[in-house]
Amino acid sequence: MFDPGEVRDILISAARQRTALTYSDMLSVLGHVFTRPLMRQLCKVLDRIDEDGRVAGEPGLAVLVVRQSDGLPGQGWFVSRTGVYDNLPLEWEGPEARRYTEARQREAFDYWGAHDR
Repeated sequence: MFDPGEVRDILISAARQRTALTYSDMLSVLGHVFTRPLMRQLCKVLDRIDEDGRVAGEPGLAVLVVRQSDGLPGQGWFVSRTGVYDNLPLEWEGPEARRYTEARQREAFDYWGAHDR
């Protein structure tokens, strides 16, 4: 349903602008209204993009897609990275999760601000 290349391009553009997008914003840019089923499909694509990027030595981009309520990625973002990264916070909300998220976002901002592709 979602083209990983298109989603990746949108995320790289957001990283270069040093901004995050809500799940609703991302779905809107892709021409859809927010629904939970669409969000779940989008999350699968985001996970794939991050895995491909990790293999290529790039920082994650999915961390730029956040909940409107608190500006953090959803619980699934943290859970899907368990076992891949050993420094994940123990909680998916709160100050520790915010610090971790902001650090990962800065990595994406800095990387894509300095790289063409």
